[in-house]
Amino acid sequence: MNQKNIELAKDPDLAGSLVAIRRAAQRARQLAASTNTELVVLRDGKCVHVKPSGEQKPR
Repeated sequence: MNQKNIELAKDPDLAGSLVAIRRAAQRARQLAASTNTELVVLRDGKCVHVKPSGEQKPR
């Protein structure tokens, strides 16, 4: 796998993609908190449901 820093990519869309992904994740956390909905995230190769309070349960 390529270990180069994605922010140094020649393609400006690719270089800005990490920032966009982080912004989308923050918005998803805000929306989950406002609607009291669990987020599904991948941690250590497992899908984990995370409540807006920060509690998590593996599934």
